[in-house]
Amino acid sequence: MFGFGSSQAIKRHGPRGSFDLPLLVALVGLAGLGVVMVASSSIAVADSQHVGALYYLKKHLFYLGLGLVLAGAAMRTELKLLEKYSLPLLLLGGLLLLAVFVPHVGMRINGARRWLNLIVLSFQPVEAMKLILVMYVASFLVRHRESVETKFWGLLRPIIVAGAIVVLLLLQPDFGSATLVIAVTIGMVWLGGARPLYLFLMGLPLMPALVVAATSESYRMKRLTSFMDPWKDPFNDGFQLTQSLMAIGRGEWTGVGLGSSVLKLSYLPEAHTDFILAVIGEELGLAGIALVIGLFALAVGRGLYLGLKGVELGQRFAGYVAFGISLMLGLQAMVSIGVNLGALPTKGLTLPLISSGGSSVLLTCAMAGVLLRATFEINRALDARQMATRVPALAVPGAALREGAAA
Repeated sequence: MFGFGSSQAIKRHGPRGSFDLPLLVALVGLAGLGVVMVASSSIAVADSQHVGALYYLKKHLFYLGLGLVLAGAAMRTELKLLEKYSLPLLLLGGLLLLAVFVPHVGMRINGARRWLNLIVLSFQPVEAMKLILVMYVASFLVRHRESVETKFWGLLRPIIVAGAIVVLLLLQPDFGSATLVIAVTIGMVWLGGARPLYLFLMGLPLMPALVVAATSESYRMKRLTSFMDPWKDPFNDGFQLTQSLMAIGRGEWTGVGLGSSVLKLSYLPEAHTDFILAVIGEELGLAGIALVIGLFALAVGRGLYLGLKGVELGQRFAGYVAFGISLMLGLQAMVSIGVNLGALPTKGLTLPLISSGGSSVLLTCAMAGVLLRATFEINRALDARQMATRVPALAVPGAALREGAAA
């Protein structure tokens, strides 16, 4: 597939890797659905801004194209190279997170410093840090497996790293990404064999800190209160959520038809980014939302399953990377879907591979490429094991024939 067979096989008759087809189908399905829904949801937004009706679609396709190039490069890169440079990449990611606070380098948009000014385009470092963090924690779990499984202090380093990243994100501020970083780190360490009691004790100090962070800013408190009862103030604090709920309710079972959404016409804020699922719900109905959830469930499920296979086969780094990326995609999708459905407070996280965006689309594609590479190496190890079990079985009859001929 994609011409990888000839260049990636170890020998002509040796074990051969393959990319997981169900995972690939799910990822391509999500990206394809994203293109259709960005086109549908962004036309009214772009037209109201007088930038051309297809402005956001063209921008989305541009970043998706670059993302596919990154994904292709990641699919051809041996994971041992990423494992080798995981620490330097972590340091680079930390510097990029600090760079957003440098005048004329970092950009302030809507009161938040989350972007770097690269002259021709803007870049959000946290999107790169998500992938870098997964690779670093996976590398740490490989190198310190015994310590992580048996000692309380074996968990300290990845938790400290995640804590430092969270502090930088809260200063931007980016509470949604901060909670995602904590959740993925804890999930990876747990899947790496850490004892649940140790994780609970390690996470106790973080809980009050998150509560303070969530309630320290007035806009976060407004999000919490409007989440509890959005209809109390539907034209102010509860406006986003009430519009989202009306859009989804209007779609009923099969939707009002692709392109026929009314709420996207300057009523639903961020219709092509944070609240794109509401447009899907209105235009494609419950069937469309079920399709989105099903594709994410397939992608995350296959990633976790193959990650477990990788750990069992001794491909621990590939397995932990598959765990981490699957958790990152799954948790971010769960939060975005929960926000649109009114099950979670507004967090400002996009729906991976579907929402319009720049850095998010670019790095999510790269993340998908690394995940597919992990499945390639895991399947290659599985094929090697199967070949090893077949060879002795073939050798025995041959030996018996030679003995018969000699007699």
